Amino acid sequence: MAPRNPPLPGPAPDEFFVDLSAHEVLRQTQVLAALGPDWDPVEVLRQEEAAYALLYSGLDEEQRRVYDDLVAAGVLPRRGDGRAAA
Repeated sequence: MAPRNPPLPGPAPDEFFVDLSAHEVLRQTQVLAALGPDWDPVEVLRQEEAAYALLYSGLDEEQRRVYDDLVAAGVLPRRGDGRAAA
């Protein structure tokens, strides 16, 4: 026996749906405009890697032990050799 009222197409009455596609395009446009035409994502990544290298350089023995433990546990990625960055 077929149901009396077949389900309506689209989301169920208790579902809530908002299409944010247009808002996302606007947000993305505003972010790129704020970054400006001189933004270089490759250079930003290089600078970030240099900052991490400096952060984890020059560790004393105890700091090196803690760092190695965190790397072994998968909390931190291995970076550099622990010596001061040039």
